[in-house]
Amino acid sequence: MSTAYDFTARNIDGVEQPLAAYRGKPLLVVNVASKCGFTPQYAGLQGLYARFREQGLEVLGFPCDQFGHQEPGDETEIKTFCSTRYDVTFPMFAKIDVNGDSAAPLYKYLKKEKPGLMGSEAIKWNFTKFLVDRDGKVVERYAPNTEPAAIAGDIAKLL
Repeated sequence: MSTAYDFTARNIDGVEQPLAAYRGKPLLVVNVASKCGFTPQYAGLQGLYARFREQGLEVLGFPCDQFGHQEPGDETEIKTFCSTRYDVTFPMFAKIDVNGDSAAPLYKYLKKEKPGLMGSEAIKWNFTKFLVDRDGKVVERYAPNTEPAAIAGDIAKLL
């Protein structure tokens, strides 16, 4: 597979979603969790989505419970939490693994295309962010502590 658009992922409602549906749009792909110190970034991610959606940006949230058991809920609980606590309207997906043998194929691709510090492909924590351009190529990887607002300039360049 050569672009992020070549993958399929199960959405938060359990429906297989081809990422080809987002072809031609920049993507901000984020592994998220509801009980993390970075969880308030949901508000910033929603802010980016509201600001740039009409220009084509899609923010894709992938819940993950691999870091400190900070996403213990099922998809229904996650969806309710995101919508009631942070008014999330960007696409959310089913809970996945981002590291290890059972890592989601999309995440294997993202990590290979844009390794982290010192070439490490491992995701270190919740709210690691990948920015994908309109051609489906990974252009940047951001650390969990990078606030969504700090990414706005990079997103604007892709629009």
